[in-house]
Amino acid sequence: MESFDTSRCGWVGTEPIYLAYHDTEWGVPERDSRALWEKLVLDGFQAGLSWITILKKRDNFRAAFAGFDPEVIATWGEADVQRLLGDAGIIRHRGKIEATIGNARAWLEIEGKQGFDRFLWDYVDGEALQPRYGAQSEVPPATPLSERISKDLKKAGFRFVGPTIVYAFMEACGLVNDHLVGCDCHDRCAALKAG
Repeated sequence: MESFDTSRCGWVGTEPIYLAYHDTEWGVPERDSRALWEKLVLDGFQAGLSWITILKKRDNFRAAFAGFDPEVIATWGEADVQRLLGDAGIIRHRGKIEATIGNARAWLEIEGKQGFDRFLWDYVDGEALQPRYGAQSEVPPATPLSERISKDLKKAGFRFVGPTIVYAFMEACGLVNDHLVGCDCHDRCAALKAG
């Protein structure tokens, strides 16, 4: 998807990195298991912070977390936690770092059984949900579906995957198209809803 300069969702702001993220990535259906896992990890790190903070540090996160390779991260221990706690380029939060290591192990389990992509997309029968919100105030912070996915992820061993984090992740990965109907991205993402 190409960037553009017309109607956008109101949450975007004016920073070029945020505009590009909104215009080309947010809400586009993601079907790659590893990319989905990376986005879930980053949404977990975002808890309590603004998304722009994470977006600006995303390349640092990728470097610090071995390109978000779950097979590598799943082998990490306390020495790696300490290394990451000393990395000023990322969010240095012990609980979130330890959760990422545990989440890599949980991801490997799901990926081995059915594929993490299929695990997630099965919740929406393989096709992005298409609400038609006209105002940001209509968009919920969580839904019964994000609560269900959150519970299932926690049961599978994931942490930092509460219903609000999961809903933000669903929006980011295009499992739900929450671009407002007045946003030029809404119809473009809607056209990509099926894989």
